[in-house]
Amino acid sequence: QVQLVESGGGLVQAGGSARLTCAASGRTFGINAMGWFRQAPGKEREFVAGIGWAGGTTLYADSVKGRFTISRDNARNMVYLQMNSLKPEDTAVYYCARGVGVTVVRSTSDYDYWGQGTQVTVSS
Repeated sequence: QVQLVESGGGLVQAGGSARLTCAASGRTFGINAMGWFRQAPGKEREFVAGIGWAGGTTLYADSVKGRFTISRDNARNMVYLQMNSLKPEDTAVYYCARGVGVTVVRSTSDYDYWGQGTQVTVSS
């Protein structure tokens, strides 16, 4: 079993920054890819960013490319999402998830463990 706990959400003004943290416990990452997803009210959960186990491979949704940065610290079992230049449309619950394999992918079905989510609200 793997437990993932997100933190760092809250209320941010448009143009501001926030840093989300995902702490893993249990069997932790192994060599799995990790990802961040988000879900806004009335919308489906969508891929935001993913990272390979060594951190050398990253993948971003077009909507966040150039503004968000994903990183990981395997020694500490942590994954981060640095979010800059936030927009009101970034408002959502953000989830951390563990990939079923080593490849960074976008589909929710390719992630097997999920955190409970952390709310990010961007005010205009």
